[in-house]
Amino acid sequence: MRLKDIAIAAIFIFVCLAAGAIGSLFTIQSIPTWYAGLQKPVFAPPNWVFGPVWTTLYVMMGVSAYIIYRKGDKKKEVLAALEIFGIQLILNTLWSILFFGLRSPSYGLIGIIALWIAIAATLIRFYRISKPASYLFIPYLFWVTFAGFLNLAIVLLN
Repeated sequence: MRLKDIAIAAIFIFVCLAAGAIGSLFTIQSIPTWYAGLQKPVFAPPNWVFGPVWTTLYVMMGVSAYIIYRKGDKKKEVLAALEIFGIQLILNTLWSILFFGLRSPSYGLIGIIALWIAIAATLIRFYRISKPASYLFIPYLFWVTFAGFLNLAIVLLN
């Protein structure tokens, strides 16, 4: 792998981690206060699980997007796939703002449904270009599916 390729891959990973960092600005302050006071379902994982899981998923997302980029950054199908990728990344950050920033599980539920659709659309587009890139998105789709059920349960319990 050339130095230029490593730098581009690092940029993709950094952008994904930055999206997570922006979301965490809204999350961190609400976890010990507002979120701690919510009724949560029995399947809610402990708070410490979220950081490592999300960090891993953001790195996988960045690698996945880099693989797609390498398939031809001038090709229409690649650009369209990366555009949808960007939309899902924005929706990912938006969920933290809706759920934690606004302290609204209901708005968060709407946001996570939109996010799930965007993730599925990204995965499908990536699959058409690179199967390995799409496979890196599968754990993310599963995690957001789980998070969606967790979000729904919090809406119902509160």
